[in-house]
Amino acid sequence: MAEIIQKDGTWVFDGDTLRLTPGRDKNVGLLRRELGELAVPLAALAGISFEQGKKSGRLRLRLRDGADPLLHATGGRLTEPHDPYQLIVESDRYGVAEYFVDEVRNALLLDQVPSGPVDAYLLPGPSVPLSVSAGDGIASFDGERVRLEWKWQAEDSKSAAGPRTLTLDDIVSVEWQPAVGLENGHLRFTVRAAPTKAPPKYDPNAVELWGFKKDPLMALVAAAVQARLPHPAAPAALEDGRPSEDAPAPAPAGEDDHDTLLRRLRELGELHRSGVLTDEEFTLAKQAVLKRM
Repeated sequence: MAEIIQKDGTWVFDGDTLRLTPGRDKNVGLLRRELGELAVPLAALAGISFEQGKKSGRLRLRLRDGADPLLHATGGRLTEPHDPYQLIVESDRYGVAEYFVDEVRNALLLDQVPSGPVDAYLLPGPSVPLSVSAGDGIASFDGERVRLEWKWQAEDSKSAAGPRTLTLDDIVSVEWQPAVGLENGHLRFTVRAAPTKAPPKYDPNAVELWGFKKDPLMALVAAAVQARLPHPAAPAALEDGRPSEDAPAPAPAGEDDHDTLLRRLRELGELHRSGVLTDEEFTLAKQAVLKRM
């Protein structure tokens, strides 16, 4: 097991899962604190890196495209204090950070985790129900319905229309964007059969965000909804939920697993012979594969 404890947070890796717990330091972003501990499966990782600085360094996780509904809904727009996949490391812990990176990279190598995109979410998204008040409205989500209520600052057109309720069947996509410079941000839901190009200020399916403290929390609503929508890269299916006739048939249970493990053993042997794996690393990896068989 590898572990690094900092004021910014604690990361623990047990060989299968990374647990990312935000710290209590005042510089930890509100979104990270509200999101709480994240359990990231090894299969969701595309890579890990450590960048050294004069006073502090930074650990970064890179997830596979499509693995996390939070990253998908926010489009990579989370800023540093709110990004749960970054950890600030103090200079006297650089050695620990480098060891942590080596452990994760070795596990990715031994398990041969691909770095390409996935067609299903590997993280569950924020828990529900949740409700966030920011910008010109209040967005609530109970796992099945989104409710938008307007504050007194909202435009008259929104206020006059009253609260709005959207079911998951109504929603095609969701997007969160922070305020940048003089441009306001938004939480916007694209609704089936009712697309609009109206600015978020006038869009009844969008909350306009002005760059205040609680704005990042709207990303939690976006991620919770995104996690329950069909994955954008999922194979096509019939309307009744059955697989398409063009979809590949599932492999017989057990056969591919056994063949995969045999290939893994051969690959481990090649890595050992070429000097990539030490005797101890090869023995441990081989034992892990044999246990799965």
